[in-house]
Amino acid sequence: MKLEKLHLVKDALIYNLKIVFGSKFIYFLIAAVAFYLMIIGIMLFDDDAVQEFEIYNTILFPGILVIFYPVIFSIQNDKDARMLEIIFGVPNYRYKVYLLRFAISLLLLFVILLLMSWFAVFALVKVHVFYLSYQLMYPLLFIAGVAFFFSTWVKNANATAVIMVIIGLFFFILAEPLEYSKWNIFLNPLNTPSNLSHTVWQNVINQNRLMLIIVSVIAILGSMVNLQRREKFV
Repeated sequence: MKLEKLHLVKDALIYNLKIVFGSKFIYFLIAAVAFYLMIIGIMLFDDDAVQEFEIYNTILFPGILVIFYPVIFSIQNDKDARMLEIIFGVPNYRYKVYLLRFAISLLLLFVILLLMSWFAVFALVKVHVFYLSYQLMYPLLFIAGVAFFFSTWVKNANATAVIMVIIGLFFFILAEPLEYSKWNIFLNPLNTPSNLSHTVWQNVINQNRLMLIIVSVIAILGSMVNLQRREKFV
């Protein structure tokens, strides 16, 4: 009996992996890797010494590209494949399906962040690989959670993509004025300001990370509420 359950779990994971990372995901992954290698190449031939906080900024955008497609287009892919009627037809099944896919997307994202961090160590400068990847997960989880919410609210992947680009540009414009503020979703914890004490800076980081986690959880819970409205999806 347990063996059968393990086979079912394995089959479910394999199927959802194919859904999450099928179709056009490979193009987003290629774009992320190409952009990352291009920036690393520029840094490699630059005369200035590369700092650890610069690697954080270098990996952030490729991370956004990696998480962008599986989160936003998950429901749209099921709709195009005419799978929504099956998924929404089983009570509470849709929550398990989309939460599983969300978790798979985040897990793969973390693995890719680790690989990019390790490559930076090999090519440029020694960085704390796990700590760097861990810190990058905060803004990327925020972006993933908000994108997931809008995908279940708007119910159209292309429209959601446009909304997320607008939101991203808004926060990107504010990134410099809010560079060391707790309200900056792109806050770089490795870029320690010279005019702040270590204690104050650590408080800013903690408040920023707490804010990102809270908004992410609220966005995911809001997505679950939106998924209750079956008739608006199918």
